[in-house]
Amino acid sequence: MNAKIIGVIGSGTMGSGIVQLAAVSGCDVIMFDTNETALKTAYVKLKKMLENLAEKGKITPEKANEAVARITMATGIHDFKDCGMVIEAIIEDLAIKKELFKNLEAVCTTTCILATNTSSISVTSIASACKNPSRFIGIHFFNPAPIMPLVEIIPGLATDNGVAQIAIETIQSWGKTTVLAKDTPGFIVNRVARSYYGEAIRIYEEGLADFATIDWVMKEMGGFKMGPFELMDFIGNDVNYKVTETVWQQFFYDARYKPSITQKRLFEAGFWGKKTGKGYYDYAEGALKPEPVKNETLGKQIFMRIMAMLINEAYEALSCQIATRADLETAMTKGVNYPKGLLQWGDDIGLENILKAMESLRSDYNEERYRPSLLLKQKIKGKK
Repeated sequence: MNAKIIGVIGSGTMGSGIVQLAAVSGCDVIMFDTNETALKTAYVKLKKMLENLAEKGKITPEKANEAVARITMATGIHDFKDCGMVIEAIIEDLAIKKELFKNLEAVCTTTCILATNTSSISVTSIASACKNPSRFIGIHFFNPAPIMPLVEIIPGLATDNGVAQIAIETIQSWGKTTVLAKDTPGFIVNRVARSYYGEAIRIYEEGLADFATIDWVMKEMGGFKMGPFELMDFIGNDVNYKVTETVWQQFFYDARYKPSITQKRLFEAGFWGKKTGKGYYDYAEGALKPEPVKNETLGKQIFMRIMAMLINEAYEALSCQIATRADLETAMTKGVNYPKGLLQWGDDIGLENILKAMESLRSDYNEERYRPSLLLKQKIKGKK
């Protein structure tokens, strides 16, 4: 296997980001997209991006030129025959991904690692299309890939341990921080972070506070860099809603992950956030952003409700052995820039206070959405 030759399928924002990262890290990269126009456009943008990085002094002009020289546009997947690893970054559609890897397996060498960048689809399910699923793995980058430090490594049920280790070592050699996650819906970040969005929307739907106020609370009281509605608009409400829906469906419609009508309507309307000019906020030129209601009592109520849900979900993930405690903490601080790990945050707030908040919500709403994690309860019981 030649791990220095990397194939990337998909020339969108994520695919292009992975190409840039690998090329700057010294790998020869072959990029492909079924849309030839999109592929050529992405290549031109990549060259310009690398030139801009050199102009800003982020990398040397020599390194930028070398990275560009390492990038090749493929005419078809047959060009991946000498790759040591091929990473797919295409549409989140299980059938399309399975068909791709079925065809790709017939082209690549038997030692080539096949990887998916899926954010929410089962790695095991995609791998089932392969005759040899032991060399298949999930390598989930966060957007933008060249900048975000975290990469989730997700072995499927049949993935060989050696393949997982090579994937970890390869991605770490690109300067990334890796965490190992079990192949369950949403992996680590997209599972645990759902409450940051979902509970914020529920609070809004109840009329307790508006978008600006909830965002202000989480930034002011929690130290988050972006409030939940700002962050959803930044990610894109098309992406965020679809991930929420997928996680919910894959968890057999567990109430904790239930999507909201509010976000579904934004998705249907094409109000996807910054990229469309409108989402929870209006991004048109001259549009005024609403002012938050800076009420400390209301703020504490909102903050505690969202944090209790986040910390409870982190304990639930730990209970289900989704990842180690250390990887859970790293994933949330490096993957979505949380000010601190949620398990540590729970200790700081007081686990008894988190449990009390969860039990109060469950009593008030009588919904499974608010059931406390068994591990959280056991942790408190063990302290007494």
